[in-house]
Amino acid sequence: MNYQYTLGGEFSRSGVGLHSGIKSHVKIMSAPQNTGRYFVRIDLPNYPVIPAIVSSVISTTLSTELGTRDIRIRTVEHLLAALAGMGIDNARIEIDSPEIPLLDGSAKVWTEAIASIGLVKAKGVDEEVGKWRDETIEINNTHLQQLKAHKLPVISQPVWIYQGDSFVAALPSLETRFTYGIDFDLPAIGNQWYSWSPQTESFTDSIAPARTFGLSYQIDQLREAGLIKGGSLDNALVCSETGWLNPPLRFTNEPVRHKILDLIGDLSLLGSFPQAHYFAYKASHKLHIQLAQKILELN
Repeated sequence: MNYQYTLGGEFSRSGVGLHSGIKSHVKIMSAPQNTGRYFVRIDLPNYPVIPAIVSSVISTTLSTELGTRDIRIRTVEHLLAALAGMGIDNARIEIDSPEIPLLDGSAKVWTEAIASIGLVKAKGVDEEVGKWRDETIEINNTHLQQLKAHKLPVISQPVWIYQGDSFVAALPSLETRFTYGIDFDLPAIGNQWYSWSPQTESFTDSIAPARTFGLSYQIDQLREAGLIKGGSLDNALVCSETGWLNPPLRFTNEPVRHKILDLIGDLSLLGSFPQAHYFAYKASHKLHIQLAQKILELN
């Protein structure tokens, strides 16, 4: 039997959002089986809930943003990657702002916190209903029905999304694997490839510590566009034509490992990963989400 898992307790973390620059506080708690991973905006009236599912995606501009009606939550990919990578199927994520804190730019802080409290088998909704605010059960009942009716797609033939020379694909495979390639003109990055399988390498050791990265010549332009207001040398690697502005790197190929982290976070919106070899080159959050949408069409 394949059990669903949730957190063995709860934990909180605070930090600044990458794009908003707003400080936020996040509390992550256990949740009943079949409710999935979902966000609760506790700073807003009635505590609106945003399920972490593909249909909640409303923007993919330099991060993945979820929303329902006019309620939004941005830069969810690192936290969701940590939860999925650590095997957490169901989690309630309470937050008091519209953006998840970037912390150190990786998923390391999240995975360490999850490891500190451990995993437990998720209980049924009926067993847990007394513990949760009414709005969580009410809003997630719709999500619950979707999950009960949802059959995980089988990747029996290649599924591709591409734009120019960038692409992301799900290929039939005997194991779940993530392979990514990037190519930058800057010598310190250059062409990098990495392939990771959860069956052979630890997510916490091989993927979670890889930090987000940016290019120094793009910083002013992005800030003029109202982005990366919370970015700094403390929460992102920055590369120039002469090299990294804030070494040392945690891995010689830390940038491409971080792209795998982003891909895992984005595909976690499927709920579970269909067994496949996920293969990407010079892709983006937009292409990741388009692949997830196309996979859902196989159901």
